[in-house]
Amino acid sequence: MTTIKEVSELLKTAQTLSDPLFEQWSHDTRQGVQKLIIKRQRDIQAALDEDARLDNLLAYERQLYTQNVSLIAGIDEVGRGPLAGPVVTAAVILPENCKIPGLNDSKQIPKAHHQAVYDRVMTEALAVGIGIIDNHIIDQVNIYEATKLAMLQAIEHLELKPEHLLIDAMSLDIDIPQTSLIKGDAKSMSIAAASIVAKVTRDKIMSDYEQKYPGYDFAHNAGYGTKKHLEALAKQGFTDIHRQSFEPIKSMVHHI
Repeated sequence: MTTIKEVSELLKTAQTLSDPLFEQWSHDTRQGVQKLIIKRQRDIQAALDEDARLDNLLAYERQLYTQNVSLIAGIDEVGRGPLAGPVVTAAVILPENCKIPGLNDSKQIPKAHHQAVYDRVMTEALAVGIGIIDNHIIDQVNIYEATKLAMLQAIEHLELKPEHLLIDAMSLDIDIPQTSLIKGDAKSMSIAAASIVAKVTRDKIMSDYEQKYPGYDFAHNAGYGTKKHLEALAKQGFTDIHRQSFEPIKSMVHHI
C-alpha cells in the first residue's frame, strides 16, 4: 500500500486543479490522504490567485509593450512623512512580462519578507537607480520638490535609458514620456518594484543612523514621529538629520 508520505510526494507533482491525481486519490479513505488533497488544491489555487494578481499589476506595462516600448522604469519614493533622514527614491526597469511573486506596494508586504522580495527584484531587474536627498535640502526646497529631485537622481543613476516612466503620483520635468499613477505602487509591477527597493534602502540608512544617534529608535521607526521618537526629541533635542521645516522640530529651532 502506498504510504501517506509517498502520496504527499505524488500530489506535489499536480500543477492544475483538474489533475487526474486528485480524482485517483479521492477514493482513499485515509484522513491523512484527504487532508493532503485539500492542502495541495489550496496551494494550487493560491498560486493561481497570485499569478492573476501579478497579471493585473502588468496592465500598464503590457499597454506600453504593444507600442514597442520595453524599457519601462517604475519610480517611487519612500520617506516623505518622517521627521528625520532623507527622502529615498528608486527607478527600476524590469524585463518584459517579469512576474515577481510576493511583489506588491511595499506597505502591503510583511516586513519579514522585505529583504527576500528586494533581493529578487535586484536579481531580475535590468537596471536599478537610487536617488537620495537629505534633510538639509528638504528644508531648503520643501519635501515635494525634494522628492522630485530624488526621482530625477534615480533616473540619472539607471544604467539604461528608459523609454517610458511610470511614476507614483508625480510628474517630472524630463524629456522622457511618462505616466503618473495615483497609488501606482498597487497598480504597476515596475512601481511596486521601485517601492520595495526604496523602502529597504531607506530602512538600512535609518538603521545605520541608530548607531550614530542612539535613543531615537531610528532602527524601528525609520524617522517617523512615533511615541518613542517624540519622547527622545523632548528629552535629547533634535539631531543633524532632523528636518527643521517639520513640526515639532520647527518650533524647537525657533526656541533656540
